[in-house]
Amino acid sequence: MSNENLTLKKIKNEISGTVFSLPYYVAREQGYFADEGLDIEFVQRGYGDRSPGIQLIDDHRLVSSFGGPSLFEQGESSLYRACEWGQVRRTYDSSRGGQVVAKRAAIASQAIIVRPDSPYNIPQDLANVPVGVNFHHGSHYIAIQTLEGFLPKEEIKVVHIDGGGDRKRFNRFVALRDGLVDAVAVMEPWITVGEKLGYKIIAEAHYVGLEIGSPELDQETFEAINKAIRRAVKDLQADPIRYVKYLIDDVAEDIVSLEPSDFRRNRLRYVDPAPYPEADFRRTYNWMVEWGLIEPDATFKQIVDNRVVALT
Repeated sequence: MSNENLTLKKIKNEISGTVFSLPYYVAREQGYFADEGLDIEFVQRGYGDRSPGIQLIDDHRLVSSFGGPSLFEQGESSLYRACEWGQVRRTYDSSRGGQVVAKRAAIASQAIIVRPDSPYNIPQDLANVPVGVNFHHGSHYIAIQTLEGFLPKEEIKVVHIDGGGDRKRFNRFVALRDGLVDAVAVMEPWITVGEKLGYKIIAEAHYVGLEIGSPELDQETFEAINKAIRRAVKDLQADPIRYVKYLIDDVAEDIVSLEPSDFRRNRLRYVDPAPYPEADFRRTYNWMVEWGLIEPDATFKQIVDNRVVALT
């Protein structure tokens, strides 16, 4: 379809981790958004304190669920994606009226890693060892959920790592490398960075994420976005390694120089966007309440407004 004479509808889309938004990069690169009459503008999300120094915070109540000033809450974006748990919490906290509108296309993974010379080798070794995470984001929740299969609740320790202003020198990895913490939870491309440098994976798990939309994001526009995303998903399912250039660009070469062949294809999983079921919400919400990560007074209708077309 030619769009030379069409006025494209502009949508601002908030980008956090590249691996979570890879279908959006592919859809833009391949012209799939333009085919649907859309001009998707990527706005990069900020994360709390971007000062050069790294800080450790051990109380999640001291950290905003949005990770600092939120472009979405400020009206600077209409749509963004992150982990299931974090999006439930951010929707609960949203003053703009954002709601979960779909399960995202990215089935991401987080791995708990330690330095090559670490004495730790299995999850039980991390009893009472602080694991570096980003509070209210995937690393926070996946670290707890992974470790609670091996350790009692009172022996699971997580600590928020803030600061470190350069996105290509990822603060959690740098904190681990420099000995500020002895274990961290990281996503791609930092799992691959760790593997290439000889770091040890203690545990790894895949997890679902959710899209949050603004009240102004109508179902017709969102479906046009998802038509483009479904095409990108097919491309990624056929050959995700073709697009790891976007992940490689996230890593400073003075940390490690990555090649496409360094990545494990099976770690890059993408599926069609889908509605977020109430049973999934209830399971996740009850777990968060149990850990004191959200208040116990939310309802499915308050948090979720599925605007994705379910394909049969």
